[in-house]
This record gives sequence, structure tokens and C-alpha cells, in this order.
Amino acid sequence: MKKDLTTGNITSTMLCFAFPMILGNLLQQLYNIADTLIIGQFLGSNALAAVGSAYTLMTFLISILLGLCMGSGAVFSTRFGERNMEQLKYSISASFLLIAVCTMVLNAAVFIFIDPIMHLLQIPDEIYVMMRSYLWVIFLGIAATFLYNFFASLLRAIGNSVIPLLFLGISALLNIVLDLIFVLVVHWGAPGAAAATVISQYVSGIGILIYTLVKFPELRLEKRHMKLKKGMLPEISQFSFLTCLQQSIMNFGILMVQGRVNSFGPTVMAAFAAAVKIDSFAYMPVQDFGNAFSTFIAQNYGARKMDRIKKGIRSALITSLVFCLILSLTVCLFARPLMMIFVKTYETEILTIGVQYLRIEGAFYCGIGCLFLLYGLYRAIQKPGMSVVLTIVSLGTRVILAYTLSAIPAVGVIGIWVSVPIGWFLADALGLGYYWLHRKHILPGSVTSQNGCL
Repeated sequence: MKKDLTTGNITSTMLCFAFPMILGNLLQQLYNIADTLIIGQFLGSNALAAVGSAYTLMTFLISILLGLCMGSGAVFSTRFGERNMEQLKYSISASFLLIAVCTMVLNAAVFIFIDPIMHLLQIPDEIYVMMRSYLWVIFLGIAATFLYNFFASLLRAIGNSVIPLLFLGISALLNIVLDLIFVLVVHWGAPGAAAATVISQYVSGIGILIYTLVKFPELRLEKRHMKLKKGMLPEISQFSFLTCLQQSIMNFGILMVQGRVNSFGPTVMAAFAAAVKIDSFAYMPVQDFGNAFSTFIAQNYGARKMDRIKKGIRSALITSLVFCLILSLTVCLFARPLMMIFVKTYETEILTIGVQYLRIEGAFYCGIGCLFLLYGLYRAIQKPGMSVVLTIVSLGTRVILAYTLSAIPAVGVIGIWVSVPIGWFLADALGLGYYWLHRKHILPGSVTSQNGCL
């Protein structure tokens, strides 16, 4: 199934396309949440701290591949909007080759530099061995991450957000079952949880590859498409690497913050590990809505429907802000019960720190919701460099303030938490200001869609 996002009611079109993406990414979060839940409840707080820190590192590494795939997806969406299937196939070929090479290099690098990376993150001695054994297994799944995200980006670019959801659903359920077997029955500990995740990732990655080749013959490449067409690789590289840079900077900043969190010891690490899962789970829907919005903009940009794009921006902004307000209220009110999903009731210090984090972050989700829309907009209208600038502002502010404020004895770890929303809002101000000042040049011309009404 393919969906044309250049026609129909704007708000309902975006929401219908976004919903499977939202549900799919919520399922994807279950990969690590299942590890965290089972390990936190059955292996103790040190194991929880180890897996939590490993999650932050893996998020950074995955963001490199995700950024490459998202950048390519913007090109795919534009070609689909232009109805240029021949150019789309050349883009698929060049993109697959580029990202496959990057995946192999990245996979080799993380195995070679695993110990220097862990020292950089200031991992405490009491969890070092456990975290290293977990990472050694989890790194084996990087190739699977590439396969899934590449073909998911391709299918979403042509308007199919349902199939990626189905494969994630299958693998998420498999991950939970294998977690229970490997940790509780076989007693493999943290490496067992990692093995469950890796196996599940390969199920989704290989499964979506086979499905795409079988069910979408119009996307199959012929021999001529394997040759790099002049100008194709530079175009793909520009979009892919700039989006990769944006994603990498974002998650590298988070990784640097994790290093500062680690310096406060295992208790704060365990609280952060649990709270950040809840935090990520809470704002994941608005992140996915931003990605769906980006595909909507890219297809219409390729079709030159500028009026529809402008209406889509207004609709998406209102929808995202309403949803963020609901999320903020929910997380702030239920912060403690949410933390108790991962942490036992007698671990009061971990609970207190985690609740504090969630109420500070959760109160300002509208900031991150707006920022995700800005990322999606600039990526779709062929200005991925602006997304990089916004990420540098957001994460640069976060890292600088986290280290500066937390060094003040009277502020402590709270300084890390408050630095996050400050970074969000500074980047929002810059992104919205740039759009307002340059909107006539960003979206030149006006071709009204016959069906493009709110």
C-alpha cells in the first residue's frame, strides 16, 4: 500500500500517516524498556545502571544510522512526490551502498574502541564489567538496525507507515519473550537481555527487507540502477550526512550529559536510567509526528504544492502543542507511579531523583514538540543544514549548562535536568525566527492543491 500525501484533508492525512509511526516507535522503545524492566526488577540497581548507560550509548550509535536513513528518506519522498520512479530507484541504490559502507565501518569501530568509550563515559568500577559484556552482545545488532531503518524509511517515503509497524510489533513481542527466557530461565544476566534484543532486531530487519522486495516490485532495482548516476551520490550524501550529523550531535550531547550523570554515582545513574525511558516513551509520539510531518512536507515540496505546505505547518503546530500539553499533564501527575514500574518501592532515593527529573522535563514537552517539527520542516525543504544548527544550539546549551550548573553545590544534579528545556526553547526561538524572516524564500511560489484544504 502506498499513500499520496499531496491530496486530501491535511490534518487527517498527517494524523493517519503518523499513527502507525507513533505506535511503531513506541513498540521499538519496548526493546530497551523490556531489558530495563526485567533487569531492574530481577538483577538489581547496579544492573539497571549498567543497561541504562549502555542504552544512552546505543542511542547515539543508532542515531548515526537513523540520520543517514532519514536523510535518504527525504530524497525518496521528494522523488515520489515528483512521480519520478526512475530517479527514485537510482536514489535507493546510491543510498543503500552509502549507508551499508557506513554501517560496516561503524560496527568495526565500536568493537575496537569499546574500552576507551566506556572510560570516556566515566563508568564506575562496580558496573564496568557488566556493562561491557552487555555492549559486546548488543553491538552485534547494528547491521540489523541499518536494514530495518533503511527499508522503513523507504516505505514511509512512499506513504506506507503500516508495514514498518507490523514488523516492529512482531520483534517487540519476541524481544519480551526472549528476555524472560534468557534472564529468568537460562540466567544469562545482562548479556542475555542484549541477546534477546539483537535477535529481535534481526527478525524485523531481515523481515522488512524480504517483504519490500516481494510486495513492492516497482521498487526493485535493475542492473542499470546499480551504477552510480552522475550527481546522485553527492545529493544523497548531502541529505544523509547532514541529517546524520544532526542526529549524532543530538545524541552525542545526550551522551555527554550521561557522562556527567555517571559522575554522581550508581544511585543517580539508576534513577536517570529509569526516568529517561519514561521520558523518551512520553515524547516519542511527537517525535514521530514530526517525522510524519517531514514526509508530508517533502512529498508536497516535490509536487510544488506550497500553499498545502503552509497550511500543513499551521495544522501540525497546533496538533503537536495540544498533544504535548496532554503528555506534560500526564507525566507530571503520575511521575512516581511511572517510576515504580522500573524501581522497587524501598529504593526511595532512586524514586525521589527520578520523579524530580520527570516533573522538570515533563512540564516543558511543548518545547521538544515544536523542535521536532522544525527538524522535519527543514529536512523536507532541502535545508538539512538548518536542522544541524538548531541541534547544536539545543544540545550545546544543554551540555554547557548541565556541567556548569551541576558543579554548583547548592544546585547539584538538578542543574542537569533544568538545562534540557532551556536548550529546547532557545532552539525553537531560532528556528521559528529564521522561518518567519525567510518564509518567502523558503517556500517560493504558490501552487494551490485542489483538495488541499483544512
